[in-house]
Amino acid sequence: MYSCTECKKCFSTRKYLRHHMNIHSSKYKCSECGKSYSSRQSLTTHRRSHTGDKPFECSVCGKRFATAGSLTVHSRIHSGEKLYKCLLCDSSFNIRSHLYIHMIIHTGDKSYNCSLCDKNFSTSSSLQRHERRIHSNVRPHLCSYCGKHFVTIDELKSHVLVHTGAKSFSCRHCSERFMRLIQLKTHLLKSHNEGTWFMCHMCKKKFTHKCYLKRHIQQHEGVKPYVCDECPKRFCTAGELKRHQLVHSDYRQFSCFLCNSQFKRKDVAMHHVKKCSALHGISCLLL
Repeated sequence: MYSCTECKKCFSTRKYLRHHMNIHSSKYKCSECGKSYSSRQSLTTHRRSHTGDKPFECSVCGKRFATAGSLTVHSRIHSGEKLYKCLLCDSSFNIRSHLYIHMIIHTGDKSYNCSLCDKNFSTSSSLQRHERRIHSNVRPHLCSYCGKHFVTIDELKSHVLVHTGAKSFSCRHCSERFMRLIQLKTHLLKSHNEGTWFMCHMCKKKFTHKCYLKRHIQQHEGVKPYVCDECPKRFCTAGELKRHQLVHSDYRQFSCFLCNSQFKRKDVAMHHVKKCSALHGISCLLL
């Protein structure tokens, strides 16, 4: 890792560090936020983040971008093109930075420490994401459809798909379309045998995504890093802990539109509404 002496930001190569150092010595400064750039073109591109100008549009999903480079990287999501391959395993990525982050899996480097819970992370962005989600109650991103708040803009974008139903990811082998990239990757593996399966070395069970394999291996090893604040129970995943914490809460956010019964969990509420609809002779379509 190469560290900037001015702002302590780290880079994977000396070339990227030299390019970054131009920021501190450049003469093109943004009047809005004070950031500096080494060229007038870079400053012009940056100013679009303040004006909202996004002249480059994706021909597949209509998403717009401030730079041609951002559009090129985005288009790989639809094409499935992965230029950056790991030399130590079969993984490949459509963005160079994702490959660098992946390589930390092989090196085991976790030099970013959380000062609140002593957890270690491989990148500064992972640490910042952890601090926002776990140690902060600030949720600045509001859903305009239902009023629900989210920690990050990416979480909000993922949630909005529930309301819009937009299916931006299409399969290049058939006519199937999907709302999320992870759904497309699963489809490509199962239907067209494209991609890499992740196999458990203990029981040979196969998974479509590495996160599912990791969760599965934790069950084999009995690792339960997520501890409830209200009781001594421990869990393998953050999702399991979140579901458990409903036991200690009286908050019931889901309700039946027929009898006004309230529920803590969405799946329990959906099951109830189906039964309640049948009792009232109503055909209920659950979205």
